[in-house]
Amino acid sequence: MDADRYDRLVSLRRALHRHPEPAWREFYTTARLVEECERIGVDDLVVGPDLLASGERLSVPDEDELGEWYERALDAGADEEVLEQLRGGWTGLLATLERGEGPTVALRVDIDGLPREESTDPGHYPAAEGFRSETGAMHACGHDGHAAIGVGVLEAVAESDFAGTLKVLFQPAEEVVGGARPVAESGHLDDVDVLLAVHLGLDHPTGEVVAGVEDILAVSQFRADFEGDPAHAGGHPAQGRNAVQALATAVQNLYGIPRHEAGATRVNAGVVEGGTATNIVPEHASIEGEVRGETTELMEYMRERADDVIGNAADMHRCEVEIESTGEAPSAENDPALVDLGYEAAGRVAGVDSRVRTAALGGSEDATYLMRRVQETGGEAAYVCVGTDHPGGHHTATFDVDEPSIAVGVDWLAETLLAAAEAER
Repeated sequence: MDADRYDRLVSLRRALHRHPEPAWREFYTTARLVEECERIGVDDLVVGPDLLASGERLSVPDEDELGEWYERALDAGADEEVLEQLRGGWTGLLATLERGEGPTVALRVDIDGLPREESTDPGHYPAAEGFRSETGAMHACGHDGHAAIGVGVLEAVAESDFAGTLKVLFQPAEEVVGGARPVAESGHLDDVDVLLAVHLGLDHPTGEVVAGVEDILAVSQFRADFEGDPAHAGGHPAQGRNAVQALATAVQNLYGIPRHEAGATRVNAGVVEGGTATNIVPEHASIEGEVRGETTELMEYMRERADDVIGNAADMHRCEVEIESTGEAPSAENDPALVDLGYEAAGRVAGVDSRVRTAALGGSEDATYLMRRVQETGGEAAYVCVGTDHPGGHHTATFDVDEPSIAVGVDWLAETLLAAAEAER
């Protein structure tokens, strides 16, 4: 990669890092990426409701919160004409290059940040260099780098002798496993012959790439709201129906769900809340949790039992409960031929010091919806990793990406997509 392009991508990455936006609030991010795509000269841009199937979005914030982030993007200088298309949280974009007859290849990158504060430690590189988050959220998982890689791949392929169609999806709402499904259901990827989805880091160092990330767990996230009756805890405790008791029973028993002999399963009650004062029997309580499975079937096994546990805990303490699905993604498998192609392409990229054919993730990713959709419509898909040295773990206040890994990712992914297009002829 030449120095000018590298500097431009680093500058973009830092601008996005300074303005991280959580799921469905990626107004500034989307507008900034539209600007980059227009600079490159893509042939088609899909933004707004046309990108996402109606009724398929999950965990969308209320209008007041969306409005607040919209105004922040406007104040940060985002293009108002683009922002108008994103009102209501219809964020993300799909950029398409059309270069004559040939196969359709695609790259998926995610663009949302996390709702957490970033470190102010002067040793933290973004703080030291002046591009620490200004929004109260944080790019604590490298999605700012992912977006920069997506722009870089678009530019590299546009300047190559590529023949065919390239689609780059800048996907919203990955962190709540809510953005991929509405894109998949929109049908925009149904003509794709080859799809790559990419992630930076995952404990792989700068200069190392993984051609096929395996063991992506299926996940289902939920919120359970318990309702009881309040009462004076000293004077009339028997008149109350204690929602926190129901919550506590549910949390304890969730962790008692039997493991399954067919593979790995997980459960976690990540957020538990309830009660107002020490002398009031609490009438409201809630759990935000998740279950995972090595396969979609194992995840569904865990979800069914979790629903039973929560419902029975409510009944035991004479409470009502409503359970809402807030995010879900299936498992998926890489196509071996595409993994081999990516591994071989890595050997031709100067910035790759180490190439790994496959490695385990052990976490979850909603790119699996997109992978399965492409595979179901006759294409091939793989989830890949570009290593990056990161001082803090993913989702921590000190996470950061090593910027030279952006160049490695662009060069390797562009080479892989060009090779995939040639193989499809």
